[in-house]
Amino acid sequence: MTEAPTSAAMIPVRLLAHGRAGDKGNRLNISVIAFDRQHFDHLKTHVTEELCGQAFAFSPPSGITRYVLPNIAAMNFVLEDVLDGGVNVNLRLDRHGKTLSYALLDMLIPAPPGWGGQDPDGK
Repeated sequence: MTEAPTSAAMIPVRLLAHGRAGDKGNRLNISVIAFDRQHFDHLKTHVTEELCGQAFAFSPPSGITRYVLPNIAAMNFVLEDVLDGGVNVNLRLDRHGKTLSYALLDMLIPAPPGWGGQDPDGK
């Protein structure tokens, strides 16, 4: 009996990129910046508007736009209507959304070919 082939290793986005988040009214923007330019194309392929929507399923945005910035190996995601009305009216602990980049950075994507990196959490 032969075993089914195993799928590619899945890793969190945070192993290949860091992020920054900010707000303007009820709009959130998240930057995803590759640690190493060699991983940018891989990130661009897998860190999509759809993946971002999955990351924010707990508070679905009405729209998501991804802007690709190849000169700095980064992407910026703009999420509409995701901050419960904005800083002045919502009751969230992090009303500005500064920590919300981690929702996207913790999403799993396939490891890049030849990936030999180690998850700092040991997973």
